[in-house]
Amino acid sequence: MPLSESPPEPTRSSRIAAHAVEGETAATAATAAEGRHGPRLLHTGPGRPVGGNRVELLRGGGEYFPALIAAIDQAVLSVSLETYIYADDQVGQAVADALLRAVERGVRVHLLVDGFGAGDMPAPLVERLQQGGVRLGVYRPLRGFRLARRHLRRLHRKLAVIDRRIAFVGGINIIDDHNHGPFDEAQLGPRYDFAVRVTGPLAGQVALTAERLWWRLALRGEMQGGVRAGGLSSLAGEFPLAQAPVPAPAEGGGVRAALLLRDNLRNRRTIERAYLQALGAARHDVIIANAYFLPGAKMRRALLACRRRGVRVRLLLQGMVEYRLQHYATHALYATLLEAGVEIHEYAESFLHAKVAVVDDSWATVGSSNMDPFSLLLAREANVAVYDEAFAAELRRELERAIALRSAPVVPEDHARRGRLRRCLDWTAYMLLRFGVMVAGAAGRY
Repeated sequence: MPLSESPPEPTRSSRIAAHAVEGETAATAATAAEGRHGPRLLHTGPGRPVGGNRVELLRGGGEYFPALIAAIDQAVLSVSLETYIYADDQVGQAVADALLRAVERGVRVHLLVDGFGAGDMPAPLVERLQQGGVRLGVYRPLRGFRLARRHLRRLHRKLAVIDRRIAFVGGINIIDDHNHGPFDEAQLGPRYDFAVRVTGPLAGQVALTAERLWWRLALRGEMQGGVRAGGLSSLAGEFPLAQAPVPAPAEGGGVRAALLLRDNLRNRRTIERAYLQALGAARHDVIIANAYFLPGAKMRRALLACRRRGVRVRLLLQGMVEYRLQHYATHALYATLLEAGVEIHEYAESFLHAKVAVVDDSWATVGSSNMDPFSLLLAREANVAVYDEAFAAELRRELERAIALRSAPVVPEDHARRGRLRRCLDWTAYMLLRFGVMVAGAAGRY
């Protein structure tokens, strides 16, 4: 997307944002270009803060799904939805109903799901969506299993865009957050997770991101379903670009925010770099909540450097064993972090699925990217970084409440007294995951 450079007014948030390339979106010119050429010419530069946005924090599925369905029910032109998991449960059916209602109103609806995470979508649900007019695409469907890099590169981001005007980005799949599979869900609370609802220029960037991926996959034949074969001619009219409303700045000036993507093309390290820049600028306080925490060497060094500068670092991590390999591998890193004074808390009320962070009082991020090699090196991910004191304070309050009321601290002395067998299990799991990273061709960074 064309950008007109305009240096921002100095604010307290500029200390962190100065590490990124500043830029503002020329929304009107970009929309005109879209009508002529389609999304291929509109590279917005992920990671660039854009002003004039309204960003609302959504806590779990209880707030996210009503907001998403309400936005879909207001759509007049287009809906794009991407998700790693699409479950055939009460939530999945409710979202499907909203998508089908939109189609009946003449709205173009695109649904892209991952071929592994949503590979078990029941045939009746798929048929209902397709027969109802939803353009359903499957990202890299699995045909047998081979331990190869391409099979590890998944569509893990969770985003939705309505009329290129309202965007949702976060860590919440299309699944009832009380649905815990084989676990006794009656004894567990909802998954602990977050998303954001964005209006303003950044929503246009999210829309272009979704549209560009759909075009690329369709043209390369990497997507099952969705469009007919036939090249560009079959894609004509897929997105009503020329008619799309220009994302206007939020009333009252809005806030500065950036779309952080991770893919295997131009944005291989965008999310990791944003974390490293924020941690490098931290002066007082860092809180990170992450479901699958296995940071690489650079990220670990950045956390330890924060502690050497006297920055308080708190980690809110998974307390329940959901995936044994990741769980035990994470524990192999505890000793070094605890010795440096990093405070570790394990969420105990239910499964933690959040991927969020707050640094000082001026930077926060919400999205789909875990701090592990599969998110940071392989998967397609999407986060939003927000440069706003009020938003950072709101997210910090939520995390501190979870730490105080729904988590258990990891006591360094207790962790050091673990038995030899447990320590062996932790390091064995860690080495197995390192082997997986080696298969992916990125062992040098982990």
